[in-house]
Amino acid sequence: MPPCERPREKLLANGVNALSNTELLAILLSTGTKEMSAIDLAKNIICSSKEGIRFFADCTMEELRSINGVGMAKASQIIAAVELGKRIALTTKANNYKIKSPDDVSLLVMEEMRYLKKEYFNIILLNTKNEVIDIENISIGSLNSSIVHPREVFIRAIKRTSSSIILVHNHPSGDPTPSPEDVNITKRLVESGKLIGIEVLDHIIIGDNIYSSLKEKNMI
Repeated sequence: MPPCERPREKLLANGVNALSNTELLAILLSTGTKEMSAIDLAKNIICSSKEGIRFFADCTMEELRSINGVGMAKASQIIAAVELGKRIALTTKANNYKIKSPDDVSLLVMEEMRYLKKEYFNIILLNTKNEVIDIENISIGSLNSSIVHPREVFIRAIKRTSSSIILVHNHPSGDPTPSPEDVNITKRLVESGKLIGIEVLDHIIIGDNIYSSLKEKNMI
């Protein structure tokens, strides 16, 4: 490959925006295999799923290692890079981000949560000005009252001196319609919050680019 077409050289000469998704992944992989260059391997990984680069949003080590040419080391590099990107994006968004409406919550978490293949139950911790202190994960997997326990929710809020919280979880189906279990868990946490003095402002359910607010639906 001519030097001017090599991903690293292109990055140095033209900046990161000049690189394709395949070239960015090739730089991350660093090397290919005996049969494939880093570019060919990157292309193979991206084309392994109909989702394209969306595949990386919630891929597992096992899924990556099932792709020809990807071993534990390269799978670990990809998983770590994706997670670092998520954390940077979330930290940047959350810094002094003020929640005024369910739309603000959606703007904050939609892109991170809409493609998740499992249910993630998170809490958004807020200060007295409704500014985001942090977002913490409470559980992963199908929601039930034994997994989402008030103790686990409010101990995080107490440690961070939050004045209020917003509950957020996703529906991998893409349909954010609240289930009976969603409503029951919300009511339980709202009542617990009243006793502790930390208000549960809302419960937002994330679908595929659509959300439901239990407060707007008068379920809180």
